[in-house]
Amino acid sequence: MFGKKEDIEKEFQKVEEEAISSIIDGRMKITGEIAFKGKTRIDGIIHGNISGEHLILSKDGKINGDIKVISFICQGSFTGNVEAKILSAKKGCSIDGKIVVGSLTVEPGASLDGEIKAATKASAKDQNPAPTPAPNKTKVSAAVQKASESIPNKEFSQP
Repeated sequence: MFGKKEDIEKEFQKVEEEAISSIIDGRMKITGEIAFKGKTRIDGIIHGNISGEHLILSKDGKINGDIKVISFICQGSFTGNVEAKILSAKKGCSIDGKIVVGSLTVEPGASLDGEIKAATKASAKDQNPAPTPAPNKTKVSAAVQKASESIPNKEFSQP
């Protein structure tokens, strides 16, 4: 995945400038696997998994399946799991499922429901993974510590 903000911005600009090589029309309904190269826009309905490079789901488009692409611009309705380097959820879109991305942009008015894992510093984390903290104890301790620093002369006990 990408490690620097500049790399992400360059990749997104490259995607924006690339011409759309395939369009699935709004009058089309496809059931099955789709694999593509280049930039593809979906205006119709897809029931199945999609893999490729750059995918745009238009506001009228619907996908029910898993997606594995370099970039995904969602304006329509998507149900399934997404794995992408770049995901942009536009106003009015609906994404329901697990999202694993290097860079996530969400506009106000977009709807996301599910598990989200987004990291722009994946390369550093992959080389030196941080130990997993004990559930709830670390979060509660940090909250208690922060609260105790902001209120002088009060004692807080940590769980």
